[in-house]
Amino acid sequence: MQRRQGISNTWRAGAFLALTLCATLTWGAGLLQPIDGSLPPLEIEEHRVEVVLEDGYAITKVEQVFRNPHNRDLEAQYSFPVPEHGSVAEFTLWIDGNPVTGEVLERKQARQVYEEEKAAGRDAGVTEKDGYKTFEVRVFPVRPGVDTRVRLVYLQPVRVDAGIGRYVYPLEEGGVDEQKLAFWTANEKVMGRFGFDLQIKSSYPVDAVRVPNQPSAQIQQHGAGEWKVHLSHGGGRGNAGVQSTAGAVAAELERESTEAQVLAATTASGGVALEPEQGPTGVQSPGASAGAMGAAFKLDHDLVVYWRHAPDLPGSVDLVAHKPGGQKRGTFMLVVTPGDDLQPITEGRDWVFVLDMSGSMRGKYATLADGVQRALEKMRPDDRFRIVLFNNRSRELTSGFVEASAENVARYSQDVAVISPGGSTNLYAGIQKGLKSLHADRTSALVLVTDGVANVGETAQRKFIELIERKDIRLFTMIMGNSANRPLLEAITKASNGFALSISNSDDVVGQLLAATSKVSHQALHGVKLDIDGVKTGDLTPQTIGSLYRGQQLVVFGHYWGDGVADVELTGRISGEKKVYRTQFPFPRAADENPEIERLWAYARIEEAIEEIDNFGEEPDLKQAVVDLGVEYGLVTDYTAMLVVRDEVFERRGIKRSNRARLALEHAAQQQRAQRSAVSRRVDTQQPMYTSKRASHSGGGALDVWSLLLLLPLVWLLWQSRRWAHTA
Repeated sequence: MQRRQGISNTWRAGAFLALTLCATLTWGAGLLQPIDGSLPPLEIEEHRVEVVLEDGYAITKVEQVFRNPHNRDLEAQYSFPVPEHGSVAEFTLWIDGNPVTGEVLERKQARQVYEEEKAAGRDAGVTEKDGYKTFEVRVFPVRPGVDTRVRLVYLQPVRVDAGIGRYVYPLEEGGVDEQKLAFWTANEKVMGRFGFDLQIKSSYPVDAVRVPNQPSAQIQQHGAGEWKVHLSHGGGRGNAGVQSTAGAVAAELERESTEAQVLAATTASGGVALEPEQGPTGVQSPGASAGAMGAAFKLDHDLVVYWRHAPDLPGSVDLVAHKPGGQKRGTFMLVVTPGDDLQPITEGRDWVFVLDMSGSMRGKYATLADGVQRALEKMRPDDRFRIVLFNNRSRELTSGFVEASAENVARYSQDVAVISPGGSTNLYAGIQKGLKSLHADRTSALVLVTDGVANVGETAQRKFIELIERKDIRLFTMIMGNSANRPLLEAITKASNGFALSISNSDDVVGQLLAATSKVSHQALHGVKLDIDGVKTGDLTPQTIGSLYRGQQLVVFGHYWGDGVADVELTGRISGEKKVYRTQFPFPRAADENPEIERLWAYARIEEAIEEIDNFGEEPDLKQAVVDLGVEYGLVTDYTAMLVVRDEVFERRGIKRSNRARLALEHAAQQQRAQRSAVSRRVDTQQPMYTSKRASHSGGGALDVWSLLLLLPLVWLLWQSRRWAHTA
């Protein structure tokens, strides 16, 4: 009982921090703004999002309708954060009521054509990438009193970690570009209709889905691995389904008074969790009146969806291939989900927390402080920790390593929580101080929590990698918020053979923390290599795999020639001992259900090329390789852009419509897949690569991790409702 009381107190503190965070100023992303910053923003009439999660990747389609309330034609800019490992594959602009899809050109050429068409007064649009921060879309003209409709589609791989999948639709401005925030007039309100529909189609059974901070989200199961999430505002479908499900759970909690009965009710609740009555986006909560839906929907917080696979699934190997009939070369995505044979680490460890307290962390710092407190509370009695802070400069909050006693955890959690972020970001100085005073006789790990936007001191990516490689230490990086410098942070993390997790303000921070804890508290498979014999393969990415931690999937893209049975071997070392995993399966002679695999392979190769450019400088050959891949596969990159002009202008300028043809193939395949249930992609059933079950957060007991995530908001809401009843 004492332990559960401690959990309750921890949750109340976390809930307070979360509510404080929601009350802070946030900026919406994905908005069409006048280029003339002196004008008020355009009106968002409609914002619709459709997401399909299937076969290891996500297809996100976003359509927005804008209205120009001014009395003259405008040029406008539409901006949204770069999704994690996502690339724009379609930009469509409606011209004279007809959709016109974009074509990818070298960036300077695309911008030149756009400017020429704009100067001539003709319709045009261009999509560019602002480094790791945002995709920027310019449209001209946005005519007065007329709706302007745009559609963007982006692709990204989706991984499942220890049985939990996570998808983020990024909306919250990352806060990393102060000049941009000061210039643009923000209008994150959708005055018309907002709709978000996400479909999960998994060949492995999914037993729960969760949407944090969105109590009006409708979650429905349509099969063992098929779920749908719907969220709407203004003129959309009602919320009766959520009211009936969530209301039943709340009623059950009221009926059951004992702690054991509450736990049983939560575990059987079907995966729908209540949240505080008013979420950060102002969406109607269960039980709110229909009239409340007249308020505008604000595009200022990310939408996060979690799903949990059923427990006790086997380790597996899945293959998704694309090889049209008659072609010699195919493209594949290989997903290895290891069995859980990594043992817990029992000896004490030294932990160094390196925390970003610069100005760009203002909207994220409460989340950071909450996560650090929870991490400290999870430590073993024989663990030790240091805390290093950095903005313009670095300083140590602790005086060397301190024991992870309850007294020290409470003291330094409070010290971290009261810090007020400000100043610039000297990331190099923070890591440099964190690497000092390590003890060679103890296992050490460095936990870096930052958005990575280094802007003072050393900023060259190669220098960061050289710094990390001087020490034998694993770097565990928590990447905070949208528009974070993910390329830099992932590069230095990989150089240390560590791992990185992305954190949104809309995340279940406790869930992300538990995912990280399960990795750093278990052995890891280091020096991982994948060998494929019997079928010719090439152009594999990643070229260097590094380490696999507990629950992590290995995703490899590549090309193959011909067909036939392949012998596949995965090797690595655990505590110096070599481990070998083998299987055998066929590569298909023809496969045309997943043409998007070609783009995913291309973008993975592009990311590796960009990382090399960031490490060693811009080489003409590497830059040209990125341009060639972007143009061939219709992808927006640092060196390519997507242009929309009238059809006759494409023809007159001799611009091939290769992306339009690729989109037609993809749309046809997507329609075919939509007509059927999820298809199993597992290929190692005859000769399993693993004999053990895959890692999972589901422990099978009365209070596993997922049950905790579902229980805490319910208990908090019940506690709050009773408190409000007593004070009313």
